[in-house]
Amino acid sequence: MIIVEDVHKRYQTDHGPGKWVLQGVSFTIPPKLNVGLIGANGAGKSTLLRIVGGIDQPNKGHVERHCRVSWPMGFGGGLQGSLTGRQNAKFVCRIHGHEDDIPDRLNYILDFSELGDAFEEPVKTYSSGMKSRLQFALSLAFDFDVYISDEVTSAGDAAFKDKAAAAFKKLADHASLIMVSHGEGTLKQFCSAGIWIHDGKAHWFDQIDDALKAYKETLPI
Repeated sequence: MIIVEDVHKRYQTDHGPGKWVLQGVSFTIPPKLNVGLIGANGAGKSTLLRIVGGIDQPNKGHVERHCRVSWPMGFGGGLQGSLTGRQNAKFVCRIHGHEDDIPDRLNYILDFSELGDAFEEPVKTYSSGMKSRLQFALSLAFDFDVYISDEVTSAGDAAFKDKAAAAFKKLADHASLIMVSHGEGTLKQFCSAGIWIHDGKAHWFDQIDDALKAYKETLPI
């Protein structure tokens, strides 16, 4: 279970505090439920994902995680740019306490990410898609109760998208998913419930179709 309570978030700018991205966001995600985050560009979807995943912190409010939550798959942060993909992967294995089977996990990460020789190159030389694929493979290499995905199904070519979709289906057997995607079909395929982010507020819908409907009603004709 994940409990988000009265979360507010804004970022500092050169001219002082920026506008509130999130204002008083509260909801509870029960176990074994796949949830899609829906909203316009800049609505705060990725910000909320980072906060839920513990990558970012709210200015006010808090998040309770009564489960093991992955970092956001597709989120480029958390990787050390001067280190290679392999070195980043080794570091993640160590902090998760997997010293004994690092080679096996590295082989899995290399195979799934399809980075090839780039796995031995500094991450700062990667494209955004390559970083997303590495983050995705890193997340899948460990067991979490909840996996967080930020547009990861858009990374890579058609074959990799199919591979990512198959991985998500497999995850559904033992874990849940919180997903941001601009693809309506992707959200309907993987998510049952939805959270619509609008004007800094979060609106919970038990059915993903209802969340999509609410979002579409605010779009310009």
